[in-house]
Amino acid sequence: MVTGGCLCGAVRPESEAEPLATRLGWCRDCQYLAAGAAVNACFRTASFKMNAETTDYVSIADSDNRKHRRFCKSCGTQLFSEAESRPHLIFVRGGSIDDPDQLQPTATIWTASAPRWASIDRSLECIAGQPAPFA
Repeated sequence: MVTGGCLCGAVRPESEAEPLATRLGWCRDCQYLAAGAAVNACFRTASFKMNAETTDYVSIADSDNRKHRRFCKSCGTQLFSEAESRPHLIFVRGGSIDDPDQLQPTATIWTASAPRWASIDRSLECIAGQPAPFA
């Protein structure tokens, strides 16, 4: 089981399933959200549960997907995002996972958007932009 939460503990997400993938993201939105690369773990929405409501910020991502970025109403911790084009998937921010060692990034995406100072692990698959969607 993968569990997580926000800084104040009000929101406690969990999934009985392991992530489908964990990636480091360098799109410009991820840079704003994480002050650098964001670690995002992808889960099937059906396996994901939460104990509280979150606040929703809607934006258009670099991929042209309409995204719902969700965060804690009390402390503002970024928790996850969902793309309207892929309602069966949810992308959880790695920093919100209780045991970050449960996550193992397999790729770095949006490397073409990374700043010159970015440290990109070339042992991981590197994708210049948006990767192919999960089935």
